[in-house]
Amino acid sequence: MAEGDGVAVRGVRVRLDSTATESDIGALRKWLEREQPLDELVRAGRLHIHERPASDPAPGAPMGVGMEIVVAVVQGATGVLLHELVQTVRSAVQAWRANRRGVEDGEPPTGRVDPVDPDDR
Repeated sequence: MAEGDGVAVRGVRVRLDSTATESDIGALRKWLEREQPLDELVRAGRLHIHERPASDPAPGAPMGVGMEIVVAVVQGATGVLLHELVQTVRSAVQAWRANRRGVEDGEPPTGRVDPVDPDDR
C-alpha cells in the first residue's frame, strides 16, 4: 500500500510565500470553500476550512501575513483519504493562481500544500 492510501488524515495545510497579502490568503480560502469536491465535504460537515497563524512563519514574511489555511477533517468523518485531499487542494491552489494571474497584475504567490494534524502548532 502506498503512503496515504486508505489513511484518514486530520488536515491539509496551505502556505503562501512571503509575497502573499492578507487579501490573497482570504481570497484563496474562499476559493477553496467553493471548489468541488471540497464544497460538498464542507456542506456535509466533513471538512472545515479556516485561516490560522502560521505555526512557523517564513523568515522575512511581512508582519501580519504569517497566516496559513487549514483544510481540517472533522473528527469522526470517514472516507477522506490523504492522497485525494492533498491532490484536490493542490489542484485548487493551481486553479486559484491561474485565475488570479488573469484578474490581477503581477505574479501570484506560490503555495505549498502539506498534510498536517490541525492541532499541531
